[in-house]
Amino acid sequence: MSDIGGIAGFAADLMDWLGAPGAGLAVALENIFPPIPSEVILPLAGFTASVGDMNLAAALVCTTIGSIVGALALYWIGQWFGRDRLYAVVARMPLVKVTDVEKTEAWFAKHGTKAVFFGRFVPIFRSLISIPAGLERMPLRVFLTLTALGSAIWNTLFIMLGYGLGNRWETVSDVVGTYSKIVLVLALVAIAAFLVVRVIQVRRRRQAGLPEEP
Repeated sequence: MSDIGGIAGFAADLMDWLGAPGAGLAVALENIFPPIPSEVILPLAGFTASVGDMNLAAALVCTTIGSIVGALALYWIGQWFGRDRLYAVVARMPLVKVTDVEKTEAWFAKHGTKAVFFGRFVPIFRSLISIPAGLERMPLRVFLTLTALGSAIWNTLFIMLGYGLGNRWETVSDVVGTYSKIVLVLALVAIAAFLVVRVIQVRRRRQAGLPEEP
């Protein structure tokens, strides 16, 4: 696999060097740094197993452990940062209110378990969802269980696709890469819409001579 370049080449080098633990390390890094795409790493691990350079069961286990380790690192970052720091930062931000955070916290308190589990199937957010879980101090046992289950399903799906497709494993990356871009565009559109609505609200309150909401 020495002719593979870019992120895939980096992941391939880790697998050549460490075997299945290398795949796990690559997935752990993918969880901490979302721009590293799991849709490249996992099918490549499956392909590597299909040609006999890696044990398939070991790849499934190590990548799931890697997912848990990466998610746990972000969970601890969220826990360390804490609500007090978050509120202090938000209070200084334009167009974002403390009440927005309070509403988000209320939503997470009600739907956090579903968000952590199903979030593992959404590119980019599958990593970032660990931070609010830490901020809201979701019980660690619950967080680890949901993360392990969701990650095991995601990892198994893409490793087995890569295993079945063989040297056509990049087909998976291409399809899921398009899915990831769509998710990213939708997220950016949602953020832009939120900001536009908030600017309109602020202007209307100022024109009416009303104080800004907290």
